[in-house]
Amino acid sequence: MAAVRLLIPVLLALAGGDATPRAHGDSFQEELLLSPLRSGDIAATFQFRTRLDSDLRQERVSHYRLFPKVLGQVISKYSIQELHLSFTQGFWRTRSWGQPLLQAPAGAELWVWFQESVQDVDKNWKELTNILSGIFCASLNFIDSTNTVTPTASFKPLGLANVTDHHLLRYATLPREIVCTENLTPWKKLLPCGSKVGLASLLEAERLYHSSYHSQSVHIRPVCRDAGCSAVSWELRQMLTVVFDMYTNGLGKRDWSLFKMFSRTVTEPCPLATQSKIYVDSGYDKKEIDLFEVTPSSSQDVEVPVHGDERVYALYDLLEPELFNTSRNLNVALKWKGGSDSGQPHPPVFHAERYVSGYGLQTGVINTMIYNNHPYRAFPVMFLETVPWYLRLYVHTLTIMTKGKENKPSYIHYVPAKDRQLPHLLEMLIQLPPNSITKISIQFERALLKWTEYPPDPNHGFYISPSVLSVLIPSVRNMKTDELEGSPLFSTIFPSSDGSSYFMRLYTEPLLVNLPTPDFSMPYNVICLTCTVVAVGYGSFYNLLTRTFQVEDNKKGGLAMKIANIIRRLRGVAPL
Repeated sequence: MAAVRLLIPVLLALAGGDATPRAHGDSFQEELLLSPLRSGDIAATFQFRTRLDSDLRQERVSHYRLFPKVLGQVISKYSIQELHLSFTQGFWRTRSWGQPLLQAPAGAELWVWFQESVQDVDKNWKELTNILSGIFCASLNFIDSTNTVTPTASFKPLGLANVTDHHLLRYATLPREIVCTENLTPWKKLLPCGSKVGLASLLEAERLYHSSYHSQSVHIRPVCRDAGCSAVSWELRQMLTVVFDMYTNGLGKRDWSLFKMFSRTVTEPCPLATQSKIYVDSGYDKKEIDLFEVTPSSSQDVEVPVHGDERVYALYDLLEPELFNTSRNLNVALKWKGGSDSGQPHPPVFHAERYVSGYGLQTGVINTMIYNNHPYRAFPVMFLETVPWYLRLYVHTLTIMTKGKENKPSYIHYVPAKDRQLPHLLEMLIQLPPNSITKISIQFERALLKWTEYPPDPNHGFYISPSVLSVLIPSVRNMKTDELEGSPLFSTIFPSSDGSSYFMRLYTEPLLVNLPTPDFSMPYNVICLTCTVVAVGYGSFYNLLTRTFQVEDNKKGGLAMKIANIIRRLRGVAPL
């Protein structure tokens, strides 16, 4: 017993040393941002940041405390420098909802930077898509060479990377991917606390998918461990954005609350979180801060630079004990006060849209409209277009018009498609004049596929991946945003070294194009006709060849003759 008593303090010290985070230990942060939109809807953005204080590129990690082990092993095995994966249902309406914090295209999107030590990038890319397909229960295994491209300037590393060789980058989209609870469940299992406690307890699938827009993403990148960047850590950032409709979810009112949106309230933060906060945007900008009444009242308001301007947010720190002293749960509510809102959304500084024109099933035109609504500042935009091989582009018909004049791009990169092997890739750097509309048009011809290449519903059409626009927009104020440990997560999505502008990546709508479709009912008709001819013709011939014929003795007769004679006697006719 004495030995056991001596061992107890030692064991407690060892257990405490393992369970307590070190000065530079792994960390987990969770955050929720509630943003009312001018259309009357509301956007809720969840961010969960898990940091692993180990360099997976140089050392082999065998113990994972907060960081998901399955992702750590994938990074080490396939020598990944950065990984960005998103699943989106719906389309972000920039004109009505404003500029998003981080937009994602409809369906699934995956782009990966590999390390310089990778010998065969295509092999690692193929194996990685199959692995991620199993982890997230998605159809990423359908990513192949026909929908994979290698951009040269549109996707730069977002973390610590000195990689400049664009051959180490792979980008692919699946615009027809359907997002459902099978994708949400493994996404939530990557969180240290799961979906039982903390902000993740609000993520109920029935409420999330009953919305106008839903997007979940996973971003993995190396970051600096401290301000001096003396060591490298790996960051896993999980984001989920959902937009609730005012009429479908809000019963026609602009009053919102956590219970009204998610049918749940926050009861406690995640015990493993070093930061757990809720930010509420009570007005569309600083001049209209009194449009909503936020309850319970927040003891702290913070100014955060977002999209080149400072905005005021009500802050709720879930780690403060007095926040849950008055009640066991927290139900943040926003009550509409009216105010000076005119009901008409202000046009965003930058947005784009795309559509297909033309008639018939032979040729067509892809049109992209890019809007620069800044009154006096011009800025360049990097335009990326990915078109499948069965739409044969006529590159000589490419036209870029701005204010009735031709706008020549300063940089253009084009990779032609190969039938059943590679898609078209078009990248251009275009200068957008202030207060202008730029139209990009290119003609294409529809190809006739083999009958085995059509999907089960060919008359539904074929989805074309959305265009990607990367732009540095001038800021309203000259401000610099550093990615500090205490900064809000939604303000440090993209690294920024210059406060005079902010980076934004937007996506256009995916296109739905009809191709020449054969009459798939004809094979059915031919099969039915052929089977009928075989059954009637060959069946009768075969029956005659195989049937055994016997001569019947007519003298004795049979039952039929007896019945016939009885009928003949009743009629007074001589029997047979």
